[in-house]
Amino acid sequence: MLLFKKRFHAGLVSGAVTVTFRRWQKPHVKPGGRYRCHPIGVLEVDTVEQIRAADIADADVARAGFDDRDQLLDYLRELGPLDARTPIYRVTLHHGGDGDRVDIALDDRLTRDDIENLTQRLARLDARGPWTAVTLRLIRRYPRVAASKLAARLGRETLPFKVDVRKLKRLGLTQSFEVGYELSPRGIAYVMARGRQRK
Repeated sequence: MLLFKKRFHAGLVSGAVTVTFRRWQKPHVKPGGRYRCHPIGVLEVDTVEQIRAADIADADVARAGFDDRDQLLDYLRELGPLDARTPIYRVTLHHGGDGDRVDIALDDRLTRDDIENLTQRLARLDARGPWTAVTLRLIRRYPRVAASKLAARLGRETLPFKVDVRKLKRLGLTQSFEVGYELSPRGIAYVMARGRQRK
């Protein structure tokens, strides 16, 4: 997973920022991986290598979004003292678009009409047998767990399970990640609203 402060977002989208340095004990990403970075979309990792602070190239300072080397080193020191033994990972990456994100998934301000509309649409999906509620509960309980493991918990095959989750995504209720899913802000708001209605 990759997280970036707001100051880097514009550069990541424009392509001005193509390098990031991380103080990890071991890599958290892999070359070729696609990682969702809210709110800018998907970032694709090109390379990952462990280096020392002294090895940071001058050309990478600007590519990482900093004005000078001291500014970059101060940024790395935010997590503690920095010396020759501090493990640092140099990650090159590029913006991979907004992926298959459904923008409405971020809107958690549901009106009564929104809730009723979603309930009706989920009922239509359940017409051949109920599955939507249990799937939403499962994803909420086990975020970012592999689809194969979630499907097994329901006694389902992985591929049909993934197809169904994509239906929930199109309604803005779930979000996909490199591994597994999470309820979107809209999905959480809907599940909580339905829970209050049942009381």
